[in-house]
Amino acid sequence: MNRLWVRLTAAFVAVTLVSVGTVALLAGWNASDQFRQYVYHQDELAQNDLADELAAFYQQRGSWDGVGALLAPFGRPDPRRRFASPYERGRQTVVITDASGKVVYDPAGQRLGSTVDLRSRGGGAPVTVEGRLVGYVTASDDLRDFTAPPEQNFLDQLRVTLAIAAVVAGSLGILFGTLISRTLAAPLADLASTARAFAARDWGRRVSVRGAAQTAEIAAVARAFNEMADDLQHAETLRRNLMADVAHELRTPLSVLQGNLRALLDDVYPLERREIATLYDQTRLLSRLVDDLHQLALAESGQLPLNVQAIDLIGLLQATHSQFAAAAEAQGLSLTVGAGLAPALAPALPRARADADRLAQVLQNLISNAIRHTPTGGRITITAEPLAIAAGEMVRVSVGDTGDGIAPEDLPHVFDRFYRADRSRSHRGGGAGLGLAIAKSLTEAMGGTIGVESARGQGSRFWFTLPVAGA
Repeated sequence: MNRLWVRLTAAFVAVTLVSVGTVALLAGWNASDQFRQYVYHQDELAQNDLADELAAFYQQRGSWDGVGALLAPFGRPDPRRRFASPYERGRQTVVITDASGKVVYDPAGQRLGSTVDLRSRGGGAPVTVEGRLVGYVTASDDLRDFTAPPEQNFLDQLRVTLAIAAVVAGSLGILFGTLISRTLAAPLADLASTARAFAARDWGRRVSVRGAAQTAEIAAVARAFNEMADDLQHAETLRRNLMADVAHELRTPLSVLQGNLRALLDDVYPLERREIATLYDQTRLLSRLVDDLHQLALAESGQLPLNVQAIDLIGLLQATHSQFAAAAEAQGLSLTVGAGLAPALAPALPRARADADRLAQVLQNLISNAIRHTPTGGRITITAEPLAIAAGEMVRVSVGDTGDGIAPEDLPHVFDRFYRADRSRSHRGGGAGLGLAIAKSLTEAMGGTIGVESARGQGSRFWFTLPVAGA
């Protein structure tokens, strides 16, 4: 099975078996070696004690005659005996030689009288009487590696205990490894399930971020997926709204065209220039709507051609002011350019990096929007000022009015496509609701930002920033 939890479990099993097996083998070998050294050390102590007794025997007798009677109780041990005497531990039986190496006592009696090279046999415990060397006591060759039954039983029990501990530890390791692998893989399975549901247009599905099973990395992936899902859901909502808005905006002029043409065909309306002019106005409305949508799509996709260069903002703002002065005066409005744009202060305002035609389009949208929503006797002011912010040197242009202002619930949506505070979506108060959306897209395409500040009954102030030329 090519599953993550299966692979993790297999990895845990392999690591556990190798680790436990290695530890068990090393522990068993080290314990056995240390125990044998301990037994050998005890044998050496026993030989030293026996050497003292043999020295007393030799001092009393003056020779090694009869030494066998002293050592007879400590001959070859009986394997059936449960416990060994002090001289029967480890290398149980002993051999006695005189000072020249001649064997004077051998439990088997096969080497009596022969000469033994003590150095080749590792030496033995010397037997001295009044500072004089009289012999050696050492372990028998044939039993040098003999282990008594109690000691062998101890080693066997130790090996069994280590084997049981290895099996238990390995089983627990495999069990916990399986649980951990399943726990680690569960959030990923949930993520995959949510992704499949989201692909099936279940837009409300999200991945659970919290949980003891999630690591920081998996939680970060879950949060990133949820953010992506939110963006996609928002984009889908905008797409549906756009389709509905476009259909709504196209329906009105098409209905007018269809109704008037049917009336002309049915001779309800006479075929006069006035009726033709009405139909032509509706086609212009449709054409302007299509052009705005096309321009907005190009700006949002980054494909809108721009002729960016250093722009004299003062001259552009004054030209725009002159363009709208007559329209503002006709509605009884005061349209002024702020003191910051006075000729005496002109050197203080740097040149902006922008497309002159697109910048004029943004200004025209903002000013026409202010004229449309400012009552008679109101005031519209255009100002500009340099800014030094974290993003670099910028120029901010503002268009303020003394109209009714924008409701707080409408502020976050004023730059949305087709959005109008007038829920009836009547064209009496404005166009199709694309002007501010286009202004936002154009400003951002030129490297700037746009925003609005407003309160009910206190007017509104739309502003946008542009990079300073050469900054």
